[in-house]
Amino acid sequence: MPNYIGTATSRVDGRAKVTGEAKYAGEFNVPGLVHGYVVDSTIPKGQIERIDTSAALGMAGVIDVLTYRNRPQMAAKDDAYKDEVAPEKGSPYRPLYDDRIHFTGQPVALVLAEDWETARVAASQVKIEYQKEPHITDLHAERARAFAVDSPEKSRGDAGKAFASAAVRHAAEYFIPTEHHNPMELFASTAIWQDGQLTVYDKTQGVQNVQQYLCKVFELQPDAVRVMSPYMGGGFGAGLRPQYQVVLAVLGAQALKRPVRVMLTRAQMYALGYRPASIERLALGASSGGTLESMQHEAIAVTSQFEEFARNDTGWGNLLYKSPNAKFEHRLVKLDLPTSCDMRAPGAATGVYALECAMDELAVALKTDPVQLRLQCYSDRHQGEDLPYTSKQLRECYRQGAAAFGWDKRNAEPRSMRDGSELVGWGMASGVWEALQMPATVRIVLTANGHAEVATAASDIGTGTYTIMAQVAADMLGLPIDNISVKLGDSTLPQCPLEGGSWIASSVCNAIANTARAVRGDLLNLANEMKDSPLAGAGVDDVALIDGKIVSKQDATRAVPIASAMQSGTADRITREEANTVAEDKSHARNVHSAIFAEVKVDEQLGVIRVTRVVNAVAAGRILNLKTAHSQVMGGVVWGIGMALHEETLFDHQFGRVMNANIAEYHVPVNADIHDIEVIFVDEPDEIVNPLGIKGLGEIGIVGVAAAIANAVYHATGKRVRDLPITLDKVVQFN
Repeated sequence: MPNYIGTATSRVDGRAKVTGEAKYAGEFNVPGLVHGYVVDSTIPKGQIERIDTSAALGMAGVIDVLTYRNRPQMAAKDDAYKDEVAPEKGSPYRPLYDDRIHFTGQPVALVLAEDWETARVAASQVKIEYQKEPHITDLHAERARAFAVDSPEKSRGDAGKAFASAAVRHAAEYFIPTEHHNPMELFASTAIWQDGQLTVYDKTQGVQNVQQYLCKVFELQPDAVRVMSPYMGGGFGAGLRPQYQVVLAVLGAQALKRPVRVMLTRAQMYALGYRPASIERLALGASSGGTLESMQHEAIAVTSQFEEFARNDTGWGNLLYKSPNAKFEHRLVKLDLPTSCDMRAPGAATGVYALECAMDELAVALKTDPVQLRLQCYSDRHQGEDLPYTSKQLRECYRQGAAAFGWDKRNAEPRSMRDGSELVGWGMASGVWEALQMPATVRIVLTANGHAEVATAASDIGTGTYTIMAQVAADMLGLPIDNISVKLGDSTLPQCPLEGGSWIASSVCNAIANTARAVRGDLLNLANEMKDSPLAGAGVDDVALIDGKIVSKQDATRAVPIASAMQSGTADRITREEANTVAEDKSHARNVHSAIFAEVKVDEQLGVIRVTRVVNAVAAGRILNLKTAHSQVMGGVVWGIGMALHEETLFDHQFGRVMNANIAEYHVPVNADIHDIEVIFVDEPDEIVNPLGIKGLGEIGIVGVAAAIANAVYHATGKRVRDLPITLDKVVQFN
């Protein structure tokens, strides 16, 4: 029997997805299903003065129109609307709660009809009059009003004084625009009331988070609410918090006592969370020999008027580079927009972009190679906490990535490399993310016929959670992977955290290992009860489960078939439920690292930029599945290309609304934009981070990619573009 951990195992849920067997939140059809369509606000701030629903209600097939005036009862206190990842400060948005308008696209009515088409047409007939109030949606115009939030990183030394006296200095501002997640699957919820029980199929990255949220908002008992999300067509952070459509679906189901589905349109999803626009100011001071003497990083980011959402943009330099003097500050600007939220590698995607562009500019000022500068400033310890790492193979990432890319053939002079009519540029950057583990519980049911069901409430948002869980369980239980069934995405299953932060693999798989150990112990007890057992006297850690047998690690001939042990003990199944062990050890820093090398080709006349090659060398502990891991990092690189060259949510600040709320005008990379991407996994054994040595890969793939591309564009053209995305109008004047 093969070992599955570390192999390129195909997705166990792949067939269900490509055949349509896998059902998503908007695909659960039940008799009597009612369809809801959201009417959203056309102003960014103000108050509803009048709602006229008569025309909509007069249409055939329309059942009702819910507004804040006639909706079922909802909780009155803020705490009821705070979900697991809500910002600590502020009052969460309450869908359809009152007449106040907080942002354009806010739901103000829900049309309920017998079919979706009728609901959509009827929604256009709902007439709403507003009392408008002055609004602000422009970060740049309001930056003077930014206020400081608690920084996760402590300053040290006198960074300002050290910068002023440094031999070589670089200071600049970098801008990252608002970006929206745009997962393939639209947000949808199907709410079903039956015999006093509420079942909700929801697009979410955390079914238990949504379940607890609904219990509080609607003042329901936990055992009366079940939330399910067996499959998710992409989340990227957009599904961490409950989105408003799940509340509207439950309101509709309560009002009508019928099942209700609410599916948002692509345009309506632009009124959900987003990566906040940010202005990042870097000031780096170095000695003439190329060591950092001062590092200052300030970020100004967007949040809503009603919540204070902030992530760590500024502290990543502490994890990468030595500097005796450092200062970090994170500030927020409140705008009349929805609350910003987590989006793949929150804080790092933006903060590391600015940091790594600044490091490249410092390398130019020092006339040194960008890789060499990073090696000279390399830190083997977390500078802010003065802690060693559980493992850090970033030097090896630089070495292997540079070798695979051919970095030694780079001519350092800008505009010096060509391919016909195109200018060629080579750039690089570092990447860093956290290696976290959260409490999780897994249940394993092993039956005498050699089949095991592995269950937890985690979501698989497309990353391959079903598959890695099956791999780990198969190896730990000594069974073929086809004999493993994985159940996910059900709030009634054992406790599991939200799927985010790159922590699910380490959390769930270590829980599987602990649960499998408990199952092994039960099997050993049954085997030891057999007459003349060859395993008599063995302890649970003295045996392993291999090829359907309980086998002594010291002597493989001493073995008992699992089926025989269970039959002898008249056990038709063994059920165990155990949690992972989350270390409280604060003596080490836990991170993943990467080195990204990018090649761009720029049309000298038109300024059109193509990313023709990317090499991403990643050190992320133990790799569970080479195939899904490669896909994760490759997908992150693609998103990094989009961040660098394509993605930008455009606002009309006069009206306070998004102008490109569709995939036609919100540009993301397509097949023609993507060329050669090479992913390298650097060997990084880690016996400290957790028992299985897993770190997680969901975020690290995007971190640093935009910076590597921006640095390559400078190398190709000689023009430094610091505000993303880098479009042809920003480089066409480089002659």
